[in-house]
Amino acid sequence: MKRRGPWGPDEIDGFLAGARVPLRLSCNGAAGTPMLASLWFVPEDGLLWCATPRSARVAQRLAEDPRCAFEVAEETAPYRGVRGQGRATLHDDRGAEILEHLIARYLEDPGCDFARWLRGRAADETAIAVAPARLLSWDFGERMGGASAGAGRSRP
Repeated sequence: MKRRGPWGPDEIDGFLAGARVPLRLSCNGAAGTPMLASLWFVPEDGLLWCATPRSARVAQRLAEDPRCAFEVAEETAPYRGVRGQGRATLHDDRGAEILEHLIARYLEDPGCDFARWLRGRAADETAIAVAPARLLSWDFGERMGGASAGAGRSRP
């Protein structure tokens, strides 16, 4: 795997393990134009795992063309994250299992109504395993100093 940016493998792994933002997954649409989907993810054994209904367009497109790109990035300053390219494989047999991992990772209350709703569709879920081939990390912490998300905006 090719890596660029300020972070080494341990820092990248630590960032991905601690990130609670969606992974933005890009794949090739049927007409050859890019598609983008935001999905919950969990890192496991060097792969980034997501779950989505088998009928989801992103799953259908990845089944036809597994090439993809992705980004996991903090949404407030100072900005930092990981993006990359790789290949995705679908795993119908792990859909419900990965969904449970995602519920535990992203929801404070795994017994809430939304979690129950998600579990109600678990039989239709497929797991997406993204195997990164290239990774680029960035961290604007030093460059931005103590900047916050509102920095640089003019005030009325």
